[in-house]
Amino acid sequence: MSIPLLAYQPSSQNQRVAAYEVPGDEYSRVPTAENYLNSYDSDMIINAAYRQIFHEQQMLASNRQVFLESQLRSGQITVRDFVRGLLLSDSFRRLNFESNNNYRFAEICIQRVLGRSVYNEREKIAWSIVLATKGIKGFVDELLNSNEYINSFGHNFVPTQKRRILPQHRQGELPFERMARYGTTYRDQLPQPSMLGGFNGLGQFENLNLVTAISKANWGIVSMLGISASAIVLFLLMLSSWAH
Repeated sequence: MSIPLLAYQPSSQNQRVAAYEVPGDEYSRVPTAENYLNSYDSDMIINAAYRQIFHEQQMLASNRQVFLESQLRSGQITVRDFVRGLLLSDSFRRLNFESNNNYRFAEICIQRVLGRSVYNEREKIAWSIVLATKGIKGFVDELLNSNEYINSFGHNFVPTQKRRILPQHRQGELPFERMARYGTTYRDQLPQPSMLGGFNGLGQFENLNLVTAISKANWGIVSMLGISASAIVLFLLMLSSWAH
C-alpha cells in the first residue's frame, strides 16, 4: 500500500488569483501539439520544453534526447510524455538529482513541471517523501498525473511559469532560471582551493603567511625554478658581453 501525499495548505500565489487581464507578451506563444502543422512549430515546442525543464544553462547538445524528439515529431508521444522523458533522462538526473538533496530536487521539479514555487516547507517535505519512497520515476509520474498539471497544461501544452507578470505591476516575479542548479548543501561539499594552490582539508581558504608558505611549499619545484632562472640570467649576461 503506497503512502498518500502528505497534506499541506496552499498559500496565496499569483497563479491562484482569478485572471481577468487581456493576454499579453508574458503569455506563452508556443503552439500546442494539437495544432502544429509543420517542422517549425514542432521545433518551437521541443525547444520550449528543453528550456523549461533543463533551463538555458543546461541546454547543451550532449543533453539532447534525439529519440524522444523523433517520437514527438511523428506524433507517437504527447508533449506530456516528452516532458516525462526529459525529466527521467540521464542528463537531468546527473545535473539536478545527483547534485541536490531530495528537498531541493522536489522544489526544482515543482517549479519546472507545475510552473510555480512551492507553497511552503510542508509541501517540499511532502514531495520529498514521495521521491524517497517511490524513486525518481514514481515522483515524476505523480507530478505529471496530478490534477494541477492536467488542469494547467494537459497533454499537449509545454509547462510554463504561471502568472509571473501581473497587470499594473512594474516588476514581476523572478524567472525560475535565476535559481541556482544546486543548493548550499551540495556546494559546501565541493573542495575549494586554498590561496596557496592546494586544499586545507576543510574545504576553506587558508590565510597567506610566511610560516604556512614555507611549511607547504614544494621545494623540489622551487629549486628547479631557481636553477632555470639562474641559467636564463647567465645566458643573457653572456649575450650582453658578446654584443659589446
